[in-house]
Amino acid sequence: MRRNDEARMTNDERSPNARMTKERAKRSHRHLDFVIPLSLDIRHSSLPGSLITSAAQLHELLPEIESVDRAAVDTEADSLHCYREKLCLLQISLTARDYIVDPLANVDLAPLSAALERKEIVLHGADFDLRLLRRGLNFAARRIFDTVIAARLLGIRDFSLAALVKRHFDVDLGKGSQKANWARRPLSDRMLEYAMNDTYYLLPLADRLESQLREHNRLDWLRQSCQRAIEQAAVERVRDEDELWRIRGSASLSGRAAAVLRALWQWREKEAEAADRPPFHILQNDELLNAAVSFAAESVPDYRYFSSRRRQTFRHAAQSALQLPEAEWPVSRRRFGTRPSTETVRRTEQLRQRRDRAARELDLESAFIASRSTLEAIAADQTRAAKLLVPWQRELLGVSGEKARAS
Repeated sequence: MRRNDEARMTNDERSPNARMTKERAKRSHRHLDFVIPLSLDIRHSSLPGSLITSAAQLHELLPEIESVDRAAVDTEADSLHCYREKLCLLQISLTARDYIVDPLANVDLAPLSAALERKEIVLHGADFDLRLLRRGLNFAARRIFDTVIAARLLGIRDFSLAALVKRHFDVDLGKGSQKANWARRPLSDRMLEYAMNDTYYLLPLADRLESQLREHNRLDWLRQSCQRAIEQAAVERVRDEDELWRIRGSASLSGRAAAVLRALWQWREKEAEAADRPPFHILQNDELLNAAVSFAAESVPDYRYFSSRRRQTFRHAAQSALQLPEAEWPVSRRRFGTRPSTETVRRTEQLRQRRDRAARELDLESAFIASRSTLEAIAADQTRAAKLLVPWQRELLGVSGEKARAS
């Protein structure tokens, strides 16, 4: 992403243009592997000196991390290009310098993980990165600053990184190599530049958001929400194998067509794993749905890009499903259960009114305080409030983890 050195400016400097020019000059002399032109569209040169691919280079990075309290971190994965995504790059921005660590190089990154665990980690949308870092580096953050959470606590509706950088630094970020295959080596200069730029704004952005949160007395809200984000990212997501095949649009299928869809989904998973490609590379979801309908209607769909082997296994999977007895067809997923009681409906509405009133007064998104489903869950079982909401959210709603306050 494109970045501008205006992000490094301090609040007590006077002219924005003077600050930008001064800081760019300082940064250019600080480390020669960055060549920063005097323009609004600043791009790093992506020279090898910033790419960590050896134990010796990592050894030089560790003291830099130890010398700071906060480090900005981002990751790149190959989820668009393989069956099981893996950590392909780790970008780290410190106060004085930016680094890219190559997890695919033959380097023990355990010391890096240990060094980062002792710091506050600044991320933008922490959940994906924390889960990827846990799988790839066995990294477990202790303190984080999520700029998405911070922005939403300030009532900012457009909280993408590009929008926040534009808002705070008046710089437009391009998408660049967003969909690149980060597992390929060597990495192009364009990809290195994109990756290096991805964390450059996070530290100054966190400083600005933190200052604004302090002014609004919401800094503790951020700490509570970030701690909850750490806890949630540490929970392993359980895959329900009988539900995974129910892709968008599958609810319209029933009986034999649903059985075929389930079989084709399972076939696609095996094909994708064998080829080490994302399932959508084998067959798109809409094509999967259409194929299930066609087979159930005794028509045989075909795809010209299928090899003869893949075409044969595709048809065999469908035919096997068509021969299943009705007792083995998937059961339609319907939401059964008791209707909420009158009292539960009343409590839900009461909570909704409190939430919406607080949202208006604080200029926050109402769903950020609590979603409709969360309100319904708490109204039905008020002991769930402690699990579903952090303290500041419970306080705004007037509930605790045990019992809601009387209206």
